[in-house]
Amino acid sequence: MKLKSILFVLCMGAFVAANAQEVDKATVQKQADAAASAAGDLKKADTGEKDWKFSGAVGLNAAATGLWNWAAGGNNNVNGVVYGRFRLLYHKNSIAWDTNLDMEYGLSWIDQPADAFQKSSDKLSFTTKFGWEFKKSWYLTALAGFQSQFAYGRAYDGTEAYDPIISKFLAPAYTDLSVGIDWKPNDIFSVYVSPVAGRLTTVCVGNKLNEQYMADQGVNLEQSLKEKYAVYYYEKEADAAGVFNKMYDKNLRAELGLSLKGAINYSYKDLKLTTNLGLFTPYAWDKTVMGQNENGNDIYRDNNRRFGNFDVDWTTAISYQFFNCLQVTLSTDLRYYNGTMIAKTWTGKDGNEVTQAAERVQFKGILGIGVGYSF
Repeated sequence: MKLKSILFVLCMGAFVAANAQEVDKATVQKQADAAASAAGDLKKADTGEKDWKFSGAVGLNAAATGLWNWAAGGNNNVNGVVYGRFRLLYHKNSIAWDTNLDMEYGLSWIDQPADAFQKSSDKLSFTTKFGWEFKKSWYLTALAGFQSQFAYGRAYDGTEAYDPIISKFLAPAYTDLSVGIDWKPNDIFSVYVSPVAGRLTTVCVGNKLNEQYMADQGVNLEQSLKEKYAVYYYEKEADAAGVFNKMYDKNLRAELGLSLKGAINYSYKDLKLTTNLGLFTPYAWDKTVMGQNENGNDIYRDNNRRFGNFDVDWTTAISYQFFNCLQVTLSTDLRYYNGTMIAKTWTGKDGNEVTQAAERVQFKGILGIGVGYSF
């Protein structure tokens, strides 16, 4: 009897132990599955991509040239350019918002009797683009942009004579407002097309400055700048002599047209590349002849601001950073604006100087080595 009792107890203990082991295995497996599921959910939720991305570059480029008994000639000079380029990008779900600010200012000192200090660079550019993704990589987008400068631009002639003002803050300024389609396959590249694009070209000169300039130089600064940047319009009716007079009572020229833009923002380790190309053409086309220019060619009411004649803005900046502080930069600006007249002087075949104002390609390039920081 005792032997049977002992065997019964041992069998029950083995059965309980086996069931307990199975229960423990099931519990552990369930906990492991739950942990794996939680890890998977967490991985899905946190992809390592941030909604907001802020990047940019700031720095100072400087160069100096010293000459002593230099047979080829030249002047001692010092050049400095301070710059800042910033980008703020927001991208979450079907919303993308891309904002860029580009600033630059440079001065040169030249060892010469007159015009020793000269402005070498001046740039203020702001763009912001807000888009809704209606299809993968395709966005319905609203865009706003502003371009101008910080300080006076002058026509330096290297003499003691007064250097005329040829530009200033808000003279000119270009404001773009548009709605269109943006193709943005990634954070690096984008192409934007807008059939409904507005451009405001502004020339604002304060009354006090204009009066002082008139008193000192005998020149209507406001009118001269509006003439230079084509911010004027013609009277609808000709005068008694059959001439359509120009009117300068407005501070801006408003246009509706077609806009095309492309942008690349690329970074690889310490290398950073940014390039932006903008094209704009107004829908206007007015063939009314206002008269003839000095070459005998017809002058039209639209001042060459017509569909198919594109304004061009192309900026590029490349920077490479050494040792977290030393930076090499190359920046270029290419512009061509219809209606913006740039004077050029040359010597004709008869030996006389000829000055003519016309629309010309504008280009600026800056290569510098200096202290900078990219982020």
